[in-house]
Amino acid sequence: MESKIPNHIAIIMDGNGRWAEKRGLPRTLGHKEGANALRKIITYAGKIGVKYLTVYAFSTENWKRSKDEVDALMFLFKTYLKNEEKSIMKNNVRFLVSGRKDDVSPSLLEAIKKLEDKSKNNTGLTLNIAFNYGGRAEIVDAVNSILKSGIDNLAEEDFSKYLYNNIPDPELLVRTSGELRISNFLLWQIAYSEIYITDALWPDFDEKELDKAIESYNGRDRRFGGVKNA
Repeated sequence: MESKIPNHIAIIMDGNGRWAEKRGLPRTLGHKEGANALRKIITYAGKIGVKYLTVYAFSTENWKRSKDEVDALMFLFKTYLKNEEKSIMKNNVRFLVSGRKDDVSPSLLEAIKKLEDKSKNNTGLTLNIAFNYGGRAEIVDAVNSILKSGIDNLAEEDFSKYLYNNIPDPELLVRTSGELRISNFLLWQIAYSEIYITDALWPDFDEKELDKAIESYNGRDRRFGGVKNA
């Protein structure tokens, strides 16, 4: 039986620091290897027919890390945007970022907007990077937008329109490094997502690991609260 490819896959990319520490390397090198892993997964996901890929790159809580590590992550993301622009355009990828703009440098915000604008008409995979993102923050920001609009009665199906990027909910949520937490990621959107946990650290997550996640997804019975017909 042919494998069914999820329309939208979300990934908590965890384990970069531990990957580096296990090898006696600086944590920043783990983040660089994580960026390389992401490049491979973006290419492969588009190739097999995934339409949306949301990855958790930097949370609102990550500001609590050491200044050196935060500065390195900001520099890495800006470098990533510059280095990957050609590949994103070549592979027809639409690039989006979900998250708050607070505390993000103007130069990085400018680089994000530039790539979003340049790729907005691409029709292949939509890459949605959750950067300076928190699920609770997103819901609070959506509620504040609704209040400002003057709406006092909103249907559940319309709430998503007020989230950072109005894209379909993920069918599959993948978390690397074996941690059994959601970590404040897509709290509204993953209400009915299938969850797949792997012990692989993110820099080691490759095409075969994604295939395993999709294979597990195909073995699930998705009833959305209903009962499967006999």
